[in-house]
Formats: sequence, C-alpha cells, structure tokens
Amino acid sequence: MEKIFADPVNESRTRDLGGKDPSPPELLKKIKQLEVELVQKEEKLLETDLLYNHVSRLTDRIHATAEDGKQDTLLLAKRTIELQKKIKDRTQKMRALVAELSMKQALAIKLQQEMRDKEQFLMTVSSRIDQGLPPPKETEKEWLKILRNEKMQKEAAEARAKQAAEEEQAAAPSCVRTTAERRPTAYIPDNEYSLPLPRPYGALAPFKPSESSSNTRYFRKSTAKPIEI
Repeated sequence: MEKIFADPVNESRTRDLGGKDPSPPELLKKIKQLEVELVQKEEKLLETDLLYNHVSRLTDRIHATAEDGKQDTLLLAKRTIELQKKIKDRTQKMRALVAELSMKQALAIKLQQEMRDKEQFLMTVSSRIDQGLPPPKETEKEWLKILRNEKMQKEAAEARAKQAAEEEQAAAPSCVRTTAERRPTAYIPDNEYSLPLPRPYGALAPFKPSESSSNTRYFRKSTAKPIEI
C-alpha cells in the first residue's frame, strides 16, 4: 500500500475532496470577520477580568469584615461572661445581706421584747417597793447571780495577774524553769537547846522514794509466815 501511494505515476493514489478554494477577496473578508470576532472576544475577556477583579476586591473586603466580626464577637462573649460573673457575685452578696438583715430584724424584735419585759418588771418592783413589800424572788436570784458573776470575774482577774507574775518571774535569766515537784531544802530542829529556825539540809538531804510504777500490779504481795517455836 505504501508503494501504491508513493508511486507518482499512479493517478488513483490521490482522491479529490471536492469544493473550491476561496478567492482572495473572500479570504480578506473572512480574515476581517475573524479579527472582529477576536476583538469582541478580547473585549469580553477584558470585561470578565475586570468583573473578576471587582468580585475579588469585594470578597476580600467581606473576608476582612468577617474577621473583624469574629474579633468583635469574641470580645462581646468575654464581656458577657464577665458581666454574668459580676451579676452572680452581686446576687450572692445581696442574698447574704438579706439573710443578715433578717437576722438583725429578729434580734431587734427579741431585744424589744426583752426591753418591754424589763420595763414591766421594773414597774412591778417599783410598785412593791412603794407598797413596802420585798422585791420578788426572781430579783433576789438575779442579784445573787450578779454577785456570783462579779466574784468569779474577780477571781479570774486575780488568777490572770498571778499567772502573768509567774510568767514574768520565769522569764528572768536567773530563774530555772522546771515541772518537778518541790522538795524541802531545810528543816526545823526539835532540839530544846536550839532555836526553832529552819536549817538547810546541805549535802545530807533526806531521800524521797519514787512512786511505785504500774508494773507492780503483776507481782504478788508477799505474806509473812508465822514463826513456829
């Protein structure tokens, strides 16, 4: 087949497609028409490019606005949380104040009732004194209670003063602080030729035996056997 189509003498190797070639004026007309269409396509492409740029700018602006909106939303959310926390704290404080006010009102009512009772009691005592009668037994008990409280307060004050003096004395540098039981360091002679004045024991102080420990309960006490003669 290659030889057939490559042979220039063979007339059947070519096939006429038919039709005719356009003339030069037709070609020029066709070229002008294509140029016009190309210009129209370029104009349309330019318009599309301008529209694309405009849409891109609008899109960028919308994105920037959205980002700003996110920041504003975040700040607004934080502010809302802070305000809610403050409202909660204020509510708790208000409830505490209301509870304290209720307690104060109850205490005021109680004190007013006590004041009325005291006034009534004072009027009763005054009327009995005016009539030459002794005061009620409740008054005597109250008076004894007051005296007892004053005595207890006086004893407590004396005990505190004594304790403060002992602590001050113990804080002195020459004082030796100890918890041991005090032992006598002197004795009074019973000799008729000497004066009854205390004398120090010196180095021959009497021996004080220690207390028996709790272990002695495990030992049996010895019993003395009778002596047989």
